[in-house]
Amino acid sequence: MSKLSHNKLAAKEQVLEQFHSGMSLLAGGFGSAGYPTLLYEWLYETDCTELDIITSGVAPADKPFQLGFAGLLRDKRIRSLTLTHAANNPEVGRQKVEGTLKVEAVPQGTFVERIRAGGAGLGGVLTPTGIGTPVAEGKQILHINGRDYLLELPIRAQVAILRAEKADKMGNLMFRHTSRNYNTVIPTAADMVIVEVPEQGIVEVGEMADNEVMVPGIFVDLIVPIPKGGEFFER
Repeated sequence: MSKLSHNKLAAKEQVLEQFHSGMSLLAGGFGSAGYPTLLYEWLYETDCTELDIITSGVAPADKPFQLGFAGLLRDKRIRSLTLTHAANNPEVGRQKVEGTLKVEAVPQGTFVERIRAGGAGLGGVLTPTGIGTPVAEGKQILHINGRDYLLELPIRAQVAILRAEKADKMGNLMFRHTSRNYNTVIPTAADMVIVEVPEQGIVEVGEMADNEVMVPGIFVDLIVPIPKGGEFFER
């Protein structure tokens, strides 16, 4: 489906075609805010393994909104995690210690700027955050105007999954409250962008107010309606 399409509504089969073993995956969310619960469930239903997942953080394994991700982690189908925190999910630490999971912890501000750089085609981000800490290990340090900076490389992924609260069929997106977080930047930094939206929040092209458009549809490939009445997927 073209990014210029005026109807990007997609069936489950179309979405599953985009998932494959060994793919890099950027996922939205901060806690439950903007978290792509349905899309993670669908990913878990596949036989995809060796996944490289980039996400802001992970919640306790028993939180209903992240059971799909928790299943992928439990079954050791994730090869690497790039995230900002994992303290409330001990399985991440356990697998890292075992050597079955590669984990990169990134400061939150650096994390979003690396994604922004990936979306803008920049060569990286210079930041003083992490100087003198383990975050700096193995990274290039530049001395500029009397201050040291780490060169943090851009982040891009093959596929991005996220949740919006409202969208038109062309893929213009609106996020609710804190679900804006990383979700406004992630669509710029992936080759394939898939967004789940409550079906009552999907409108025709032209029905969204100008100030509701937080991500233009040119960045979005597929829109997945979340069925009404599913408590599991409600926020």
